[in-house]
Amino acid sequence: MNPIVLTILISSLGLGTTLTFIGSHWLLVWMGLEINTLAIIPLMIRQHHPRAVEATTKYFITQATASALLLFASITNAWTSGEWSLTEMTNPTSATLALTALALKIGLAPLHFWLPEVLQGLDLTTGLILSTWQKLAPFAILLQLYPLLNPNLLLSLGILSTIIGGWGGLNQTQLRKILAYSSIANLGWMITILHYAPNLTLLNLILYIIMTLTTFLLFKIFNSTKINSIASSSTKSPLLSIITLLTLLSLGGLPPLSGFMPKWLILQELTKQSLFIPAIIMALMALLSLFFYLRLCYATTLTMNPNPTNMSSSWRTKPNHPTLILLTSATLSILLLPLTPTIFMLTP
Repeated sequence: MNPIVLTILISSLGLGTTLTFIGSHWLLVWMGLEINTLAIIPLMIRQHHPRAVEATTKYFITQATASALLLFASITNAWTSGEWSLTEMTNPTSATLALTALALKIGLAPLHFWLPEVLQGLDLTTGLILSTWQKLAPFAILLQLYPLLNPNLLLSLGILSTIIGGWGGLNQTQLRKILAYSSIANLGWMITILHYAPNLTLLNLILYIIMTLTTFLLFKIFNSTKINSIASSSTKSPLLSIITLLTLLSLGGLPPLSGFMPKWLILQELTKQSLFIPAIIMALMALLSLFFYLRLCYATTLTMNPNPTNMSSSWRTKPNHPTLILLTSATLSILLLPLTPTIFMLTP
């Protein structure tokens, strides 16, 4: 892709997210979401592969539907209350429609149907943008709307997302589909606690983005898109395979790694709110997610790629990887748990 065009598209992604962050008027927020969607579509289709074209078409139709529903919700609220402000959505029907539209945009269950298929059709770099950056703008809206949303609906969407995210990833062999179901499960944790402790939602979102960034960068370095292709990672780079192991376990929420921190705090907050059954269900579904992460860990570190001994070694040029970004994100993905008391004191 032309560097000038690529720069314009990346700048448009930043502009759309920034507009949504700073906007308090529904039309400005909607405009930011639309700029975001239109900017990523050329990045998704740049491979000119049938799978990429199919994924881009599915993504465009889904996002257009969500944007139309969000615009309809804001117009309905303005019609009934005369307010276009984001925090003045007093009509319950409009608030429910807006939540449905945002759930469709980020891929919450039961509106998750597009996310695994779309992510499977993209390359790892565009998949990284879709899994991380594209979640920021909808969550910026949700963090402003949460007092106006139905807590029972949020809880139902969150629990359903953790169940589907846990069950859906069990029989997958494609790494991008596994990461898609991992995204659905993590979004479920964020949405469940949104009404009771929005700061924990923000903490979980930040840690999820850091861990997903590390995972995608490692898979890109290994050039792996399937479980059986990641088996050769330990022979290519033993150190990176160990970092991959720890990052995947952290993404699954295994103590004493960073990913355990948000799950620990969320379960504690749910227990404080006397929501014992949702807490038990989510803890059990976290075990399912941990199971398919353990499958990846087994393939990464405990299996050897079946190469014949007389095969000549592949050429290895000087690596051109984002070493500093990977080092920083991997450190944060693995070693943040000791900061839990500090973060716990900052949460009301």
